[in-house]
Amino acid sequence: MTEAQVAEKRRWIALALLATAQFVVVLDASIVNVALPSIGKALDFSQTNLPWVVNAYVLTFGGFLLLGGRAADLLGRRRVFMGGLILFAFASLAGGLATNEGQLIAARAVQGLGAALLSPAALSIVTNTFRDGAERNKALGVWGAVAGAGGAAGVLLGGILTSGLGWEWVLWVNFPVGLIAAALSPSLIAESRSQSRTRHFDLAGAITVTAGLSTLVYALVGAADAGWGSTKTVGFLAASAALLAAFVAIERRSSSPLVPFRIFRLRTLTGANVIGVLTGASLFSMFFFISLYMQQVLGYSPIHAGLSYLPLALSIIVSAGIASTLVTRVGFKPVMATGMALIAAGLAWFSQVSVGGGFLTDILGPSLLAAVGLGFVFVPQTIAAVSGVEERDSGLASGLINTSQQVGGALGLAVLSTIANSRTDHLFAQGANQAHALTEGFQAAFLAGAGIAVLGLIASLTLIRGRDSRAHVEISNGGEVAAGAGA
Repeated sequence: MTEAQVAEKRRWIALALLATAQFVVVLDASIVNVALPSIGKALDFSQTNLPWVVNAYVLTFGGFLLLGGRAADLLGRRRVFMGGLILFAFASLAGGLATNEGQLIAARAVQGLGAALLSPAALSIVTNTFRDGAERNKALGVWGAVAGAGGAAGVLLGGILTSGLGWEWVLWVNFPVGLIAAALSPSLIAESRSQSRTRHFDLAGAITVTAGLSTLVYALVGAADAGWGSTKTVGFLAASAALLAAFVAIERRSSSPLVPFRIFRLRTLTGANVIGVLTGASLFSMFFFISLYMQQVLGYSPIHAGLSYLPLALSIIVSAGIASTLVTRVGFKPVMATGMALIAAGLAWFSQVSVGGGFLTDILGPSLLAAVGLGFVFVPQTIAAVSGVEERDSGLASGLINTSQQVGGALGLAVLSTIANSRTDHLFAQGANQAHALTEGFQAAFLAGAGIAVLGLIASLTLIRGRDSRAHVEISNGGEVAAGAGA
């Protein structure tokens, strides 16, 4: 095997390592859901604090992503990736060893910080390792398939581990994976960082944007319980707005800003991030409501509910691979628009779930439709989000799209939970039975999610530049020709 062939093989092994790390990050947002009842009993959680096992992770993950992306550019992408992996692994170990609710919530928050460091660094490494065009499309197809399936796999794996070994193992499973991935990184991944002469780190900008995003996510995840008009929710939203306004003012005056606003001159990048918010808002909550419907209405066990996600997870993997090929041929804009239309259709179909339904009649069809849509959206969305970005800003662009999806997910879950709970409470007040009231609440949430997906479709058609999409096809085809000529 020649030296060039060895280097080529190493790149694809590195991709497998990076995708595995991202898979664990995505999986960890959902893997504890099935284990929550067991965790509550073991650590004597109050019902009010139990959701914070999930929220603590989402809060720090969403809040620190921009900081993680910029740190990767300035300090070294491999270094930050490895540091995030090690922090994530030891926080997972500490979480499994927790003896009270405070220790577990703190460990989950540190897990989220580790994820916020490693996730944008990993995506930035992928975009810098593979050339723009067909090669990068293929790599991001793998990335999208693995990351997109992580949410569904988390529910399945969470059910198996909780039932077979105990709730601690939904956290401990990350420890060996994280350490092994960190140990393999130096031999597979070359170090890279921004070549800018300025190494100044924008501390004021980092503090204000991280605090602003964290406060926003905190307000959103708590809004379903506290109420949208409550003093608590309004106060935190106002504080978030003030912090983010301060961040904008600081960035405009900084000689080395954390987020150079010139990056938003790239209309396709900006559009991809808007669609990222809408994708997160429509789809993250889909997993949440399907799980509740299967267990609370259909009476599924945790393992039964987890296994029901298998067709969805497999469909995401297959459709992401197809999407990476289609993007090379027709561009990212039409593929993304098709995906958003399929997601909207799948959620509209889900809004027909019934009290006496079942897996074949109410879950399988819309799951497959939404899964294909997710695969079609996730890959071109990621490609569009880093399209035309200079190497020095690739970590920032990666952090931005991750942030958009996470904040969108928190926003969607807060809004759609409020819609579902309002409908359910109204029917309870009228004397409806539990199954009927819950089902109608889920129906309302799915229909609202479909509406958000339609907004994503409109954004795909209007905010993504067709010129950029067509240029990507030309680069992709040129890359294939060049590769063939070189062979």
